[in-house]
Amino acid sequence: MTQSDVAITPPEGLPAAKPTWLRRWRDRLFPADPAIGPQSQGYSAFGKILRTTAFKLTLVYLTVFALFAACLLGYFAWNTRRLITEQITRTVDVEIVWLAGQYEQGGIRRLASIVNARARRPGSSLYLITTFSGDGLTGNIASLGEGVMSRTGWSETIYRRIDDTEGSEHHALVQVFELSGGFRLLVGRDLDERERLYDIVIAAGQWSIALVIILGIAGGFFVARRVLRRVDAITETSRTIMAGDLSGRLPVSGADDELDRLGVNLNIMLERIEALMKGFKEVSDNIAHDLKTPLTRLRNRSEEALRTAKGEADYRAALEATIDESDELIRTFNALLMIARAESGSAAHLSDFDAAELVHGLGELYDPLADEKGLILKIDAEGAAQLRGNRELVTQALSNLVDNAIKYGRPVGMTTSGTPAEIVVKARTEGDYVLLSVADNGQGIAEGDRAHVVERFVRLERSRSEPGSGLGLSLVSAVARLHGGELRLEDNHPGLRAVLILPRGGPHLPTPAE
Repeated sequence: MTQSDVAITPPEGLPAAKPTWLRRWRDRLFPADPAIGPQSQGYSAFGKILRTTAFKLTLVYLTVFALFAACLLGYFAWNTRRLITEQITRTVDVEIVWLAGQYEQGGIRRLASIVNARARRPGSSLYLITTFSGDGLTGNIASLGEGVMSRTGWSETIYRRIDDTEGSEHHALVQVFELSGGFRLLVGRDLDERERLYDIVIAAGQWSIALVIILGIAGGFFVARRVLRRVDAITETSRTIMAGDLSGRLPVSGADDELDRLGVNLNIMLERIEALMKGFKEVSDNIAHDLKTPLTRLRNRSEEALRTAKGEADYRAALEATIDESDELIRTFNALLMIARAESGSAAHLSDFDAAELVHGLGELYDPLADEKGLILKIDAEGAAQLRGNRELVTQALSNLVDNAIKYGRPVGMTTSGTPAEIVVKARTEGDYVLLSVADNGQGIAEGDRAHVVERFVRLERSRSEPGSGLGLSLVSAVARLHGGELRLEDNHPGLRAVLILPRGGPHLPTPAE
């Protein structure tokens, strides 16, 4: 739909804009079809083709090309005419010089004899000799334009030949030369051949331009109709999507043209929107399901305290339990808010920092907790690992991985070999990426569940007994996507190895060409 498709009402108090002459004529030639509806102005199929950008561009290029062709053909016709005129003048100049020489050698009688002989040849030039008083002596011209013989030099004139029985007049290019003794000699050439050639060139040019215009308009209709079909298909799909069916995708012909590239990028955007909407629905369902239980516990505990509490100690214990439950709910909502900010990019305040230093800091923070759980926390981050990103989010993501490893990374406190279970946190650089990994010796995650556990509120059966909301890995995955990286869950033989892969230079936003 173009801008002219929408009826724009001027603000109150301002006069309505007058339609242009082009729009008035368009509305007369292609009136609206009321059956289609006011949204698209209801123009017929023919009118819709004429109003497409492709057809308008075709007309512009056609006009430019036709003007260029007309100028080129006009120059060719003019140049052809000029060359014929130059050829005539050279021929006549040579002949006059020769005839003047004959006059100097043999006088007027010899010149008249030569001119009389030449004038009788078929297709001869034009000849005329007159006396000083203007009387004709000999030649093949019966009449001339007025005043031609009274002046010397070149001129174009009408004439009639003596042997022309029809008495028709023709055009000629003649030169008048004054001889000694007052005689005048006229030599010229008929211009009908020049005019015929000029007319042939002009006629050929006109037919060529007409053919170009016809073929150009036909080609414009073909191109506009083809483009319009594809745009209509895109419009139809867009209406389906606007109606609520997010599974619709724009058609791609496979020609890899601009419409295909636009369709591919829009389809990627639609896939992202569909995934976000699906995730939003799942989050809404999960919130309604998973948060109902703690809220119910809060209400029941408060009701029980009101019903059974016998003193200040009972009320204090009930309030402390309520506060603890409320803190857990707040942590859940904070995690949801952080995930939403990470996925929307609103938290992407980037800075340069050393990921290896960050890993060492987390090691010092979590080492007492790991030791309390009977685990050995090892830090492997010897060299610097410079990274551009959001330090707070990367820290939170890595903290979630370490916290999960401490919770679920111990096979009843010991490995099968009898040595204490280990958690290894690494930071290293590989090419243009920084790899932050956390490996444990626990039960790990089955390969079929690894894509599922990064979703919100997803908790495996064996982790139901541990405190948590099922949002830790979702936040890590969102942080990875925000930075243009990814989260990989691998088998550590035994246990799980979670790898956070982040580009060193920060997130890279692909261009449409990519």
